[in-house]
Amino acid sequence: MVKSNNSLRRMVYASMFGALTAAGSLITIPMQPVPITLQTLFTGLAGVLLGGYAGALSQFVYVLLGVIGLPVFSGGKAGLGTLMGPTGGYLIGFILAAYVIGKMVEAKKEPGLAWLGLSLVVGNLVIYTLGVAQLSLVAHLSIPKALLAGVVPFLVGDVLKLVATALIGLKLRNQVKI
Repeated sequence: MVKSNNSLRRMVYASMFGALTAAGSLITIPMQPVPITLQTLFTGLAGVLLGGYAGALSQFVYVLLGVIGLPVFSGGKAGLGTLMGPTGGYLIGFILAAYVIGKMVEAKKEPGLAWLGLSLVVGNLVIYTLGVAQLSLVAHLSIPKALLAGVVPFLVGDVLKLVATALIGLKLRNQVKI
């Protein structure tokens, strides 16, 4: 019975973090072609607090909700077209990043602030890599131009979000039991 109780708890947390990522998409600073949102904060928290599998599941739930038509992507966008558009690589990156962050955190018995920070930086690099690759392909930009449009404007904000995520994760990690 404990096994199914843990599975239910994992699904509830994954759904909750998928919803939090959707809420984070509503807090937007519009920029072209990629807006600034709080989605990556919740993606990182999902990995830190839920671990690799459930963290990735939470982001899969988020992306799936958007693909089926709920307006959960930044700016209230939805649909498969958004996933195939210039920002789609970032969305797919959320799933893989949450997994990588979670697996890195799981690799340490008691991960400290530095390890959480490193895990979040690696996760952000995953998001940037997939995001820039798709932005480059879809918008017909060279990789340097895609980096200038899809990474550089976000670096300061992302560093602030990574610090906040690491501090929040450190504070909450013993409260979330999976």
